[in-house]
This record gives sequence, C-alpha cells and structure tokens, in this order.
Amino acid sequence: MNDNMIAVYETVMRRAIDLSSNGPARGLNPQVGAIALDEAGTIIAEGWHMGSGTPHAEVDALSKLSADEIRGATMVVTLEPCNHTGRTGPCVDALINARVARVVYAVTDPGHASSGGAERLREAGIEVIGGVLADEVEAHQHDWLMSARLGRPQVAVKWGASLDGRVAAEDGTSQWITGEAARELVHRQRAAADAIIVGTGTVLADNPSLTARTAGGDLHETQPVPVVIGERPIPGDSLIYHHPHEPIIPGTRDIDAILGELHGRGLRSVFVEGGPTLASAFIEAGVVDRYYVYIAPTLLGGSRLAVTEVGVSSLAERVDLDFVRIEQLGPDLFIEAVPRKEA
Repeated sequence: MNDNMIAVYETVMRRAIDLSSNGPARGLNPQVGAIALDEAGTIIAEGWHMGSGTPHAEVDALSKLSADEIRGATMVVTLEPCNHTGRTGPCVDALINARVARVVYAVTDPGHASSGGAERLREAGIEVIGGVLADEVEAHQHDWLMSARLGRPQVAVKWGASLDGRVAAEDGTSQWITGEAARELVHRQRAAADAIIVGTGTVLADNPSLTARTAGGDLHETQPVPVVIGERPIPGDSLIYHHPHEPIIPGTRDIDAILGELHGRGLRSVFVEGGPTLASAFIEAGVVDRYYVYIAPTLLGGSRLAVTEVGVSSLAERVDLDFVRIEQLGPDLFIEAVPRKEA
C-alpha cells in the first residue's frame, strides 16, 4: 500500500468516525461508521449503525449501491466486520457476497463471538488492511471497547473528603465538604456515565435524585441510569422514582453479578457514588478501573473515613495507583487515578 492510499484511507476513516457518532452512544452495540470507495478512491456510499436490531454500518452502506457498484469496491469501517449472527447476520457474509475487493478497518473486534471477521474475509480472497487510525477509534469508542474486553462495565469510584480523609463529620453531616466547582465536575462525570450506583443507605439517608445537573440546576442532556444496591426497602416517594430512567434494583449484593446484569443491559460505564461501604466493596472486588477523588482543604477528624476495608491486611497487599490528573478546582483538589499496571 503506497503513501497516497494510506493518506486516502486515513482521511476516509476520519469521516467514518464522524458518521459513527450518528448512532446511539449507549446500548449493546458500538457506534460504527462505514464508507464504500470505488477503485479510484472516491466515496460512493456511507453508512452507520443506528442501534440494536438495525443493519450494521457496512450493510447500511452496501444497501445504497447496485451490485455492479459494489463489486470491486473498498469498504472502510471503524470496527472489524463482525463474524456472528445476533439480531442481524454477520457483516462478513454481506461483504463476501457483495464481492468487495478490499476492507480497511481501524480496531479489531474484541468480542469473543463476533471476532474473526478479518480472517474470514481473507479466506474469501478479499484484501484486508487493519489498524488504520486505530488510536483515534480507540479513543472515540473507549467505553464500549474496554467494556467488551473486560466483559463488564468500566467502573469509576468517586468520593469527596476532607484533607484527613473523612467524608462526613462525626455527627454524620456531609453537605457540603467540597465546593461548587467540584460539584459541577461531579455532575459532568455523572452525565458521562451510563449508570450511577449507590447503596440503599445513601437513598434512605439523603434521598438523592441521582441525576446529572448543570450549574444552573437544569438536567444534562444525558442521564445515568440509577442503580441501588442493598436489601432494605426504598420508600415509594423517594426521588429516584422521579428520575428520567427507571431505577435498577438488583436482587443481589454480589458485585460481579450486578456488573454482569448491567453489562447485559448494554450499560458500559458505571459511576459509583454511594459512600464508604459501597466504595470499599467495589475496591475489594478488584473491579475499579478509575478513581475520582475530591479533597477539600479542611479537617474533620472522627471515624467516618472515605474508605474502610478493601481486602488489604499488609503493605504487600496494598492497591497501588497512578495519578493521571491532578487539578485545583476552586479551593479543592481533584485527583484522578487508575490502578497501576504490573510491569
């Protein structure tokens, strides 16, 4: 492949990334864009995946062409064409039957059942070029791809605390430890997540709405699905029942089972905001992918720590993290950290 064609495929791939954004950002399926080129490298059709049960991006693009136009064409697609039958047939079959000459894709399909499309295409005599602008597609589809690789939603745990690590004063009062700028960022983080998780204790004590709101008090355009973990009954007049999404109340306290249920519902990222007991349970389960910690320049003392037992009994068992962002927000400090990868 010469440099000119590489440049063409990269330009077209960026267009395919833009097209993919037309599809739903949340749900079981990824956002995918596809573009068909003729032998001269001219765009002759575009497509994208419009949601579960609808034609995949490649099939959408193919549907806009005649058999003669399709034959010998190049299909540029953001994700490796799928190789399994779900609510629709395998995209590789559609491409093989259409007799395209070449498929150019960015990221390999991470699904256990749906992967292997590139190999099938090569076996059918179709040229396959992978990895074109993979980094850009990885960034664009980060939540879906990581969730597919993990087999569960990505988990972010958040807490706000005093400088000495307390989330409330000894009498239980906690509003507000951190300031307005910190709260505004928290709400943007809520809006970016597919689900927000709290425990029944938080619902009973604080009666939160679990919505994502702007600084002016309006609802963000996207809202996380509220999830409440625990065994205590929740009053029918609780604010969560006025949330734009119906609350999910799993019938278990098993973290892995809960994440499996949410993954099956198409929720790819969760925001845990439920107090020390819940945060500690997720940490101990070893499923936290990201930590959002807000530190206020104040001292509270007492026993109400941000984190309790996390399965660490010795220094050798500690949970090491890497800071990826440290930012001053008004008087407060925001720290974003991720688990340290083993060398």
